[in-house]
Amino acid sequence: MFKHVFLTGPPGVGKTTVVQKACEALMSSGVGVEGFYTEEVREGSRRVGFDVVTVTGERGQLSRIRDLAGSSHGRQEHTVGQYVVDLPSFENVALPLFRDVGSAEGGSRKVFVIDEIGKMELFSQPFIRAVRHTLDSSSCTVLGTIPIPKGKPLGLVEEVRSRRDVKIFTVSKENRNTILQDILSTVQTCLQPST
Repeated sequence: MFKHVFLTGPPGVGKTTVVQKACEALMSSGVGVEGFYTEEVREGSRRVGFDVVTVTGERGQLSRIRDLAGSSHGRQEHTVGQYVVDLPSFENVALPLFRDVGSAEGGSRKVFVIDEIGKMELFSQPFIRAVRHTLDSSSCTVLGTIPIPKGKPLGLVEEVRSRRDVKIFTVSKENRNTILQDILSTVQTCLQPST
């Protein structure tokens, strides 16, 4: 019996877009949705970094390319490729969402969006703990994204991938416009109270 749904696929294939469409559909059918997405930040045609954006529209910086990142004032610097990760900013936006997720009013189950559990986000130990706790709690169904395996395995990503209560969909250019219905029906099944 699946409890959570995760999407995987190559970078730029449209995982976040599929998650956003799924959330719109779920919200319009009356399901409570909380959590966050990761969005590209562009200047003209150039990608300069990523922001973390909550379902309610709050926004914080996740990363910027080196020449826009500013100095980290002696803090340990976390980088992924050319991007410098702004850990305090990410944690300020993302972590409070996890604290509230257990409070499902009236026992109605919620969908909690985690887009994504990736290299940048995994610099945050409190984030890792919060994700584990949320996956183990019974109060919500997680709709999340994880990167496809590449290079050194990422601990938490592999944990999610091997969980028996997680259904994984692989998004590709071929199926990204048709996969939504399958994802929605799986999420709806996850939301049914287990008898």
